[in-house]
Amino acid sequence: MKLKFLCDAIGIACKEEYCDREIEDISTDSRKAKKNAMFVCLRGTQFDSHNYIQNAIDNGAVCVLTDKDHPKITEQKGIVFLQCDDTRAALAHLWHAWYGFPCRDLKIIGVTGTNGKTSVAHMLRTILRTSWHTCGIIGTVGCESEKGVIETALDAGLSNLTTPDPRDLYRIFAQMRDEDVEYVVMEVSSHAIALDRVAGVRFDAAAFTNLTEDHLDFHKTMDHYCDTKAELFRRCEKGVINADDSYAQRFLDAAQCEVITTSVAGAGSLSAKNLQLRADGIDFTAVLNGREVPVCLGIPGKFTVYNALTVLGLAVSLGIDLADAAGALADAPGVKGRGEVVPTPGEDYTILIDYAHTPDGLENVLSSVRGFCKGELISVFGCGGDRDPIKRPIM
Repeated sequence: MKLKFLCDAIGIACKEEYCDREIEDISTDSRKAKKNAMFVCLRGTQFDSHNYIQNAIDNGAVCVLTDKDHPKITEQKGIVFLQCDDTRAALAHLWHAWYGFPCRDLKIIGVTGTNGKTSVAHMLRTILRTSWHTCGIIGTVGCESEKGVIETALDAGLSNLTTPDPRDLYRIFAQMRDEDVEYVVMEVSSHAIALDRVAGVRFDAAAFTNLTEDHLDFHKTMDHYCDTKAELFRRCEKGVINADDSYAQRFLDAAQCEVITTSVAGAGSLSAKNLQLRADGIDFTAVLNGREVPVCLGIPGKFTVYNALTVLGLAVSLGIDLADAAGALADAPGVKGRGEVVPTPGEDYTILIDYAHTPDGLENVLSSVRGFCKGELISVFGCGGDRDPIKRPIM
């Protein structure tokens, strides 16, 4: 790929004598830099790849992109040195350009929040498919187009990311475009926003589920965690925000788009009433602009009502009729590990599996189950990994 094409994609000038130089790869790891690669320097919490520029050149890199805080480098024969304001954002735009700007041909919906992202994404895919739209999904439980699972770095054992890194992400978008996918529903993590993995994406719609204590090992404060997620609503055309969440106003203040607010407490433009919680599902009435539509899902828990409202809000913002969206939800399968009901035919007990990984998530699951539990409630839980130990005693 011509260097000038990549420079144009990130809005920096390219010296005329280098415009036709062929770049054969983009790398952020000096050890993996290949012949004729562009080496993009990133500053991390533990490593700064600006310190490994010579290693990348020795391994074959012919172009180096640094941030403007790095001292200008003395030219080396045959090596192009470039600078930009933000190399992380530039990296996302570079990969977007590398794969032919696939996001321009896709309708992309982003879902952010501490809990509920995976359930919302999968329920929305059910509605879109029922409405005869092709739909891919990117998130915690993997990436999938209409033709099946798409391999990611997670599958190769290289990372464990809700939102893939740019090299992976824009390749996945390109594959979905090439497979004639119309919509992509993706979970957008706070890390992905803070680290500019989605800098090349303009979202057709975005949703906020809730915000509770999580990832403070990275964000340090809830304010920073909140403001990072709220940034998504500066990058979308339509928004859906859970008005019952204590951080909702900050998301509304950040939103630069038309917003549907959702509420179980009656405070949103799309609300729920007549809630009925059962061991095998929920029923409620969705109310939008005075119109009432019955909703029934085979996924238990009050949190499912919140997730369903978010999904219905997204569907309406995408032009799908509320009743049609509600009808599609009746057949929506649950997501494995999200309020998953384990079959116990003929027994007088119910077993549920839920990937509650935050104090609020665990509390919501237990409170929801208590709403329909007629006997004892027994909880078995754990805290996986070595991250964010602050939340463990709370759980």
